Amino acid sequence: MKANARFFSFEEDFRDPYARDRDRVLHCSSFRRLEYKTQVFLNHEGDYFRTRLTHSLEVSQIGRTLSRMLKLNETLAEVIALSHDLGHTPFGHVGGDELDRLLREDGRPLGFEHNFQSFRVLTKLEKRYKEFDGLNLTFATLEGVLKHSYPYKKPFLEGLDSRFDLEKHPSLEAMVVDHADEIAYTSHDIDDGIKYGLITFDDLLQDPLCLRVDEKVQTEGVQRGEKLYRHRFVAGLIKLLVEDFIHNSSEGAEKFRQDVPIVASMDSQEKLPVGFSKETATQLKVLKKLLFSKLYTHEKIARKMYAGKQCIKGLYKAFREDTDLLPPHQKELFEVRKKERVIADYIAAMTDRYAMKTYHEVYGLSL
Repeated sequence: MKANARFFSFEEDFRDPYARDRDRVLHCSSFRRLEYKTQVFLNHEGDYFRTRLTHSLEVSQIGRTLSRMLKLNETLAEVIALSHDLGHTPFGHVGGDELDRLLREDGRPLGFEHNFQSFRVLTKLEKRYKEFDGLNLTFATLEGVLKHSYPYKKPFLEGLDSRFDLEKHPSLEAMVVDHADEIAYTSHDIDDGIKYGLITFDDLLQDPLCLRVDEKVQTEGVQRGEKLYRHRFVAGLIKLLVEDFIHNSSEGAEKFRQDVPIVASMDSQEKLPVGFSKETATQLKVLKKLLFSKLYTHEKIARKMYAGKQCIKGLYKAFREDTDLLPPHQKELFEVRKKERVIADYIAAMTDRYAMKTYHEVYGLSL
């Protein structure tokens, strides 16, 4: 052992606050469950496809890179990225949409929204301390998750703690993560869609942004039709978007990065100081429309998502009609929360396979 080695007492913590936040998120049960929650393709479709966990890791990697290049706090961006999808339900967005519909029909006007659910996971649903709920994270991390996507002011956030001023921007790191999320899901959905055979490069190469990527890939000597082309295309798309973002954001980040109070007081109606160039932002919107029409609404995806929606609906109906189907701890929560919200929280926390297993147990049949 080195002579200058130092031991830390339980009262000390050698990590900075955001590193401590990150570690608490990494070790919580909600983060582990992301491994078996759908991104676009159901988890049991194959081992190759992205899940909410791999997506969160990819967002984290891109977010760290962008923050480092813009001289922001890399660890803050990392923890926001790792936390941003903790509130997602099984079966992707359709699961959250169905829970939202069910809660509203049940007289709960605030419904369900996955960003706010992520915030609730971090502040209320995870239990790691005797004295209080939540993971005891910093304000900047919680604000970054709550204001993960712009605009921030949404009906279900009315009455929230006034510290989270919804008229104001969060940190630059939170804005970076929002764009890292966009880069990650656009690129990896193309990768998975091509791999699964639901979209082709013939479809994609009608798109201006994809043609820009194709040009760069071919300069590497990789031609369309080669097995390597898909990998180089996806890497090229990420590289193009990352470089565009850094180039277009450097001046804005430099202006604000050293004065956090200025960032915190920017009115949310102001132009964001970081983002893509106008050309790339426009082309990215066009590409996302193409993916929606060719990939996200493909019949193979739609059928799986419809089955997932029926699973969510069936579980909610069963638990609503017979609360004895719920574990004891969930029933104890009726003393402090509305029954419908407890049921929704329980379903939202499930993985895809646990939701299907529970559905099978409750109804005695498979989806």
